[in-house]
Amino acid sequence: MDNTRKINLELDKEREIREILSSVYNALKVKGYDPVSQIVGYLISDDPTYITSHNGARGTIVRVERDELIEELVKNYIKTL
Repeated sequence: MDNTRKINLELDKEREIREILSSVYNALKVKGYDPVSQIVGYLISDDPTYITSHNGARGTIVRVERDELIEELVKNYIKTL
């Protein structure tokens, strides 16, 4: 029997963004930074130096477009209302 699986790319992208934000948040926290302020600074300025290079966080966050990060953050915030 041929079982065709439907791949939901949107869910995969959401999961990837959640994992990236979580790992960046944790790396910033470990280094003693205020993760929220640093991530906001990055999102506003597009300056990756707001993100520590610890555990590859800087390289990880730039893999996703800032507008995609912001979209995911807003969607998840709206879900909490």
